[in-house]
Amino acid sequence: MSKLGNIGARLHRGEISYDFIGHRKLWYGISILITITAIVGLAVRGLNMGIDFQGGAVFTTEKTSVSVSQAEEYAKEASGHDAVVQKLGNGTLRIQIAGMDTQQSDQIKTDLAKDFKVDPETIAADLVGPSWGDQIANKAWQGLAIFMVLVVIYLAIAFEWRMAIAALVALIHDITITVGIYALVGFEVTPGTVIGLLTILGYSLYDTVVVFDSLKEQTKDITKQNRWTYSDIANRSINSTLVRSINTTVVALLPVAGLLFIGGGFLGAGTLNDISLSLFVGLAAGAYSSIFIATPLVADLKEREPAMKALKKRVLAKRAQASVEEETADVRPVLDDEPDDDTAHAVVGPRTQPASRGRGRGRPSGKRR
Repeated sequence: MSKLGNIGARLHRGEISYDFIGHRKLWYGISILITITAIVGLAVRGLNMGIDFQGGAVFTTEKTSVSVSQAEEYAKEASGHDAVVQKLGNGTLRIQIAGMDTQQSDQIKTDLAKDFKVDPETIAADLVGPSWGDQIANKAWQGLAIFMVLVVIYLAIAFEWRMAIAALVALIHDITITVGIYALVGFEVTPGTVIGLLTILGYSLYDTVVVFDSLKEQTKDITKQNRWTYSDIANRSINSTLVRSINTTVVALLPVAGLLFIGGGFLGAGTLNDISLSLFVGLAAGAYSSIFIATPLVADLKEREPAMKALKKRVLAKRAQASVEEETADVRPVLDDEPDDDTAHAVVGPRTQPASRGRGRGRPSGKRR
């Protein structure tokens, strides 16, 4: 943990960093692939809508030794519709039959009691009409649409419209992946699922706003300098908030993972699956989108502005000039009067003396005349 904290501090100070913006095409490709998979799963398998959206009945039995597969057969024979059966933690069965006529519930209840060999009064029945299910579905879509509109308006006012668009794309990305996972896994979609979706959108927006706030602070008067481009500062904003986003996401995922894998899987509390799966997938997708989708998309949109294009051109020109000067400084110039190492030691034979030094040699007195 201390090592992670040290890394986080170094990331915040800018001593180390990872080039998230430089690899944005890779992140876009991964997100597109995941999104296409989710859409295909949604188109092929569809969503397993609960009775709150379709209408139908839910029958709850007392503790019984009847298996889930047997209960599904009994329910299908009694109603003529496919049934979803969950074994609860206390040994009781929850039998959900969607799309059926609620007027048939009494007869179905009697038939189930006969198959289970119990008293019909021991089976509890909850009924939801089709019109009520349609109202719930419409209200859910209206709430989601209103949430999106308010998010865009808030971000456009607090930051700018480019950040609002990037955040909206990230939110749609998170919703699509979460809904696609529901289609692939086959979990039931209930009002709890809608609550989970709205919750994870809030978490995703929180991480995105944290990065955007840092980016807005660091890009003040950005055009008055020639050292950093907008992408450079965006990358630094991601790195400075990276550990904070990871810690927030991990802390939020731990209790949700407990609900999903321990409560819903190990203990058999299937009623927790609807909300816990949406929270688990949505939180992970939201953390990913805030780092790898929203901020790189803002950088792409901003650097299309003429002022940012001019800034990027100046910064790149300055860096190229600095690189040339650095390479030139590494090469030591050779002076014309400096002897070459290859010729300085190549002189052989007698040295030629000046003419004045040879005068008077060979004479007795050695005197000059």
